[in-house]
Order: sequence, then structure tokens, then C-alpha cells
Amino acid sequence: MPLLSPGALAVLLAFSSAGAYAQTVAPVAAPNDATTTATSQLPTVDVVADGMNDTQFKATRTQVNKSDTPLSQTPQSVSVVTRAMLDSQQAVSLADALENVPGVVAQQYGRRGWDDLIIRGQVASDSLYLDGLRTTASSRVAEQLFGLQQVEVLKGPGSLLYGLVLPGGLVNMVSKRPQGTDFANVDVTAGSHNFYQTTVDLNKSLSENGKQAFRINGLISNSDDATDHVWFKNRYIAPSLSLDLGARTDFTILTSYQERSYVRQQGLPLSGSINPNVNGALPRSLFIGEPGARPYAANETRIGYALTHRFDDGWTLNNNVRYQQFEMSGQVITNNALASTSRNLTRQATDQTFEGQTFTMDTNVQRSFNTALGKHEITLGTDYLNSREDNLSYTCSIAALNVYNPVYGARMTCPTAATTNTSTTVRDTGLYARDKISFGQRWQLLTGLRYDNASTYSTNQRTGTHTDNPASATTGSAALMVEVLQGVRPYISYATSFYPNSGTDVSGGTFKPETGKQWEAGVKFDLDEGRTSLNVAVFDLRRRNVLVSDPVNTGFNIAVGEQRSQGGEISITSDLRNGLSLNAGYSYTAAIVTDDGGQRSTTVGQWLDNVPRHNFTASARYRLKGELSGWELNGGVHGQSMMRTNGYTLPGYVLTDAGVAYNAERWRAALNVKNIFNTHYYAGGLARAVALGDDRTVMLTLGYRY
Repeated sequence: MPLLSPGALAVLLAFSSAGAYAQTVAPVAAPNDATTTATSQLPTVDVVADGMNDTQFKATRTQVNKSDTPLSQTPQSVSVVTRAMLDSQQAVSLADALENVPGVVAQQYGRRGWDDLIIRGQVASDSLYLDGLRTTASSRVAEQLFGLQQVEVLKGPGSLLYGLVLPGGLVNMVSKRPQGTDFANVDVTAGSHNFYQTTVDLNKSLSENGKQAFRINGLISNSDDATDHVWFKNRYIAPSLSLDLGARTDFTILTSYQERSYVRQQGLPLSGSINPNVNGALPRSLFIGEPGARPYAANETRIGYALTHRFDDGWTLNNNVRYQQFEMSGQVITNNALASTSRNLTRQATDQTFEGQTFTMDTNVQRSFNTALGKHEITLGTDYLNSREDNLSYTCSIAALNVYNPVYGARMTCPTAATTNTSTTVRDTGLYARDKISFGQRWQLLTGLRYDNASTYSTNQRTGTHTDNPASATTGSAALMVEVLQGVRPYISYATSFYPNSGTDVSGGTFKPETGKQWEAGVKFDLDEGRTSLNVAVFDLRRRNVLVSDPVNTGFNIAVGEQRSQGGEISITSDLRNGLSLNAGYSYTAAIVTDDGGQRSTTVGQWLDNVPRHNFTASARYRLKGELSGWELNGGVHGQSMMRTNGYTLPGYVLTDAGVAYNAERWRAALNVKNIFNTHYYAGGLARAVALGDDRTVMLTLGYRY
């Protein structure tokens, strides 16, 4: 029998060829259907059915690995935040979800309306994936958490399966999918700072076997902020449809549309917050912008599909496609410096408009077969990314603000000529192959190679200058795992990454791409008949050709820098028989500069910005039984040690949360208090401002279930 059937080969080549012309097409995308049968060889299909439920903290499988291998047998660090965990905490943002993952820093720039995150000491804000497909080359519009079934964090280089990603890791978000049973959930939430939210989640089975179904998620929310004059409004709707195209084929259409409008919270000046000021401490409610400035308004549309087909000869074809477009514009006023009196804050204003579109596709075939050298599970795939963004901005002037007696109403004066007017397109075509080889019942070898052909096109509309920066690379990974005792599996892995740099140096030349590599060793424990997982890992990660400031030519960059992250992590997730669910973890991350390009004032040995050495998290849910059946108690604690950023130090903190909920047959009520002791802390810092952490918030939800 040939290794690849004519049918599978024809489909794979057809979709691969389509990528070359995808920039003229506007199709659709997403991963695999939740209704796949148990005998399917496609991981992402089985995942939703048995590994992504609404009741457990522990996930057994993920979509991010493009494999149906259980997490306990996956020789790399992957953390999963399930829907049950999100609901117990009443999480509303991606940052809320990522607080449950050791080794991840989220919202380090505060409540500015974007998703900011760091994984293993390396910035990963643009390494966001939805249903296994890149959202965009530059993430601008914050993700809507309510539309997700679970959030997955892959730590370390992910270039083998995903191409252009930085070596710290990536976040894959899994959309809610149509299910085989009918239900209708409606929730109304009220909370601190005039937070009001209504959500709807409706599912209707359209066939007797439940394979054809329709689901729609919707959200409306309004809220103010602990900072004066700051507010947020969100609107979201996500219809999805699965079709019954036969027993061997699964097909799901996934769409969404969201609108966000908000005022950016820009933190506080260093003097009077983290540093002393002769005039006293600044109030945390201080707004350094202008209430009359134009708020940010953003909208994003996505349409895609997930196709799975199982051939007679054992091959499985997976094809996921998505097209999305976004627009965002607004005005922001930022800190400059305090005058000599330490009262008047000079400010800078910016009028920004972003617009872009992304087409992305992933096609792979998978099959398992036995040879004399062991059992092979092979994946052969190709993916394509075409992401364009137009950026138009004006640097404006605005009067200073007396931060101890603020009087608003200053007029923003903008020039007629734009400061920035660029159009940038990132294109990448990748080919990848992975083979998981099982030797008997204990040994497992996972190897893979990938080739990327990428290019970054940039046009400066102001000057008419066009830059084309092509880059290509071969990356890969290898891992070895052995089961030394039942449920105890040590492993060692090595992986590399590739990421093109954009822009030019002082002579107009383009930069070499970034490269990364990581060694990781760990042990995975599968305990209590699969109800508990305990993972321990240590790692050494290097990132090279990092853009750093040119020490000779001010205002330009060179690509010679190196950063290193070393550390370890331990995590446990469990759903015990007594009704207790637990998620906890601790990480140690030493992230420093090892090559600064020969700066006049050396930064070698300095900590990377906003990366604490110690980070921990723990959350639990306890479901009572007997006469108190239906009640549940929720609680958690998370925090981090001090961290350094932009030449100053931010203190560490510990936050405590608590909640109670009652679940009846048709309705649910939940009360959560976050940051019970109202600890004042800083989430991160910039050159001239510190980002404020969230103060105490109270949320009450009433829900109806049908």
C-alpha cells in the first residue's frame, strides 16, 4: 500500500498550491469539529468531544499540538485553562485566563485595551492563535474570552507547527463549537465600576445524530474603570454551523464579529507613584489624558471553516482556513516628564488609525502505521499566512497637566502631514513533517522538520520608499520520553525557532531574522487514574539577532542582540473524586540580556523588562454534596516577586480571590470577589509610566439554563 493515497495527495497539493494565490481570495477558517467520532485519527476533532468539557479543570488533550496524544504523553510544556476554570473565576479577559499559567506575565502595560503577554521571559503579544491559525501578524484588537472553550499555552519554540513565532511560546484559543445536544444559557452580570454584562449561548441540533448543529454566542458589556474618565464597551456575536457531510467528513463554519470602544488607561507618572514626589503620592484614580479626546473604536470580522476527512486507507486530512479583517482608530495621550516643580506633567498626543486583513490556512494529513522500527504517527502539512496592516498616525501637541490639581479641556493640535503612513505585509509559506515513533509501550521519540519561505513588504506612503525583506529558514524539534513507572514519564527536548525582523538599519539594509533555540527537560506524572497531572520542567532558552539600538547611530537599530531565559516550572491540575478541582503552579525565570550590540552604556546582564524571577498561582473549586448539593466554593491566590523594567524596580505582590456559587437545574448564581484585600500593585512598567494593577472588584452573575 502506498504511504500516501492518491486522494490524500491530491487534496494536500491542491490546498498547498492555493496558498500561492491566497492574497486575492477572502475565504474562511478554524480548526476541527467537535462531533468527530471516537475512531477519528484527527486530534483536534476528538479534543472538543472528550477533552474540552465545561465541568473539569483538567484537560486531557489540546488542539495546539495538532495531535490526539494526551497531555501526559506530550514531551513539552503545555498549559490549558478550561472553560470550567474560567467560569468559576468569572474571567472576562485573556489576561484573566493567563493568570492561571505559571511562567506567563499578562497585562504588563495595564488596561490599555490590547492583549499584552510574556512567556518564559520573552514577549509573545503577537503570538496569538485562534483554532490553530495565526490571528494576525500584529495583534491590535483584544480577544473576546466568552467565545472560547479553552485557552492553551505552548511554552518554548513552536516554529515546527506554526512557523513565524518568537521562542518564548504561543497562546492558542479554542472557539466554542456546535454540540449534539440542545441548550440555551443566558447570564446577566453586575460588578464594580458600573460593570454590566449580558451573555447568550444557544445551541440547536439539526439532525438526529447530532452531527449537524448550529450555535451562537453573544455578549454585550459596558463598564467604567477605577481610573477617572476611563470606560469600555464590548459587543460580540459568534455564529457557528456544523454540517453532516457523511460519516467520514466533519465540516464546521466558524464566524465572529466584535466591536470594542474604550478610553485607554495609560497609568501614572513614575514620580508620585513608584518614586517619591515632594508634593505627595498621586491618587490611583488620576487620569492623565483628556476626556474630550476621541476614544478608541475597533471592529473585527472573522469567517472560517474546519474540514476533516478520513480516507479508507487510514489517512486523515485536516484543512483549516480563516479570513479576518479589522479597523481601529483613536487618540491617546501619554506621559512625558514632570516639570521642575514636580506638578506639571508634559504630555504627548497621538492620533492613530490601523486597518488590516489576514488570510491564513493550514492543511495536513496524518496516519498511523507499524514498522519493524516501531509504531509511527506521521503528520505532513503546509500552511500559509498573508497578513497586511496599514498604519496612519499623527504626533500631536497638547498642554501640560497639573497632576495634583487636574483641569481638563486642553486642545489637541495635530499637524496636517502624517507622522507615520505605512503599509506592511507579512507572507509566509511553510512545509512541515513530524513523526512520533513509539518503541514498545514505554519509549517515544518525537521528531520534526519545517521549512519557511517568508517575506515582509513595507511601503512608506510619505516617502514612496518600498522595502522587501525576504527570509527563509529550516527549523525543527526532537524529543525523547520514556515511562519509567506507570504514569511517570521523564523527557528531554530540543527545539528551534525563526522570526523575520522588519525595518532597516542606518544604511537602508534589511536585518537578518531572529533565531531561537531551547533545551527542556522534565517529568510528567499522570496520577489518580488520570484525574491528576503533575508536571515539572527546566529549560534554557536563547534568542539571537534581537533588534537593539545602534550604539553609533541614534534612532536606528542593529540585529546582533541576544537574550537568554533560564528557569523551571512546576504545575498541578486535578479533578478529585470528592468534588475538589485544583490548578496550581510556580515558575522561576531568569531572563537577561547577554549581548546588547556594544552599547555605550552596557546592558549585558540586565533583567529583561517586566519579567519577575518568581511567579505563582493557585485556584480551587469545591463542589459540596449531600444536603448542600449545588453549592460550590471558589478561591485562589496568585502573585509574583519584584521585577525590573526600564531602569527601575516594581515591588512584588500577592492577590487573593474568593467566590461562591449555586447551581440549580435551570438557573445559576455566582458571586466573586477579586483582590479581596484591595492590594495596590503595579502590573508592569514603561519608560515614563507604571501600569496599575486591578483594585478590588466584585461580580455577581445570575444565569438561566435550558
